[in-house]
Amino acid sequence: MIPFSILDLAPVADGCSVADSLAMSRKMAIAAEENNYLRFWLAEHHGMAAVASSATSVVLSYLGSATSKIRIGSGGVMLPNHSPLVIAEQFGTLAELYPNRVDLGLGRAPGTDMQTARALRRNMDASVDSYPDDVLELQRLLGSSKQGVMAVPGWNTHVPIWMLGSSLYSAQVAAEFGLPYSFASHFAPDQLIQALTVYRRNFKASEQNPKPHTMAGVMAVVADTDEEAKYLFTSAQQQFVNLRRNRNVPFAKPVESMDEIWSPSEKHMVEHMLQFAVVGSKESVAFQLSRFLESTKVDELIVSMPIHDSEARLKSLRLMAEVRDGLV
Repeated sequence: MIPFSILDLAPVADGCSVADSLAMSRKMAIAAEENNYLRFWLAEHHGMAAVASSATSVVLSYLGSATSKIRIGSGGVMLPNHSPLVIAEQFGTLAELYPNRVDLGLGRAPGTDMQTARALRRNMDASVDSYPDDVLELQRLLGSSKQGVMAVPGWNTHVPIWMLGSSLYSAQVAAEFGLPYSFASHFAPDQLIQALTVYRRNFKASEQNPKPHTMAGVMAVVADTDEEAKYLFTSAQQQFVNLRRNRNVPFAKPVESMDEIWSPSEKHMVEHMLQFAVVGSKESVAFQLSRFLESTKVDELIVSMPIHDSEARLKSLRLMAEVRDGLV
């Protein structure tokens, strides 16, 4: 079976603190390692009351110290928010602390609202998109070249770089640079198959990656019954409604019914965005996942588990591992 990994946002659940959230991410990373997940990635977001992973490299170091073999990484770092040198130093430091365990997934979106992006970014007024050049510079800084500015730590660590995205643009850049590619189908389903096709058709072999390598994301809630899983999944549904309404609040507790919370248009929007979510008992999720994997033919799957209750989230992680092991 293909490898499964975990994508975590260190969700700040309603009624919990940021410290609680980070401690829960640590528990999730330990459980992911115990259940043979390949990677544990954190996503960079800023200014969101429901997300505690904004200082991504700092949290990754915390998780790395609690584990011994699972790969840790970013899913991803939003590179336009930073200089390549800063990211090379941060992930080079992680690579020295946790050898052969660190991944660097890169994204192009700000991961926040425009006001916060202005507070983060070096230059909001650039007329030319420097993202591809920044990726190349980051590769150089993490490589063996001694030309120009050196990243110390960072130099000669060769931290594996992944391109992340939800559009054809990121697929084209990943193919051109010969990098592995992960599509954010867990919240942006529309161009999944097209992007994977563009990436595979246009891939140019590189020294690190002689052939294309794909990953796709799904949200997952696995519980003892379909009804319990659907109940737990209402937290994620509320979160997307809150995002649409510009309500910056912690990750919501589940509810018995969404009918009195979302409008018909909001329901349509959320169900469309989350169409690849796998929600239900182990049997139901296995069926849903089999169809997803057959249609995408990805090399890896990365799973986010948007569940308010910490014990239910840990249980979902363990049940998903059992689903993985049972797939043919």
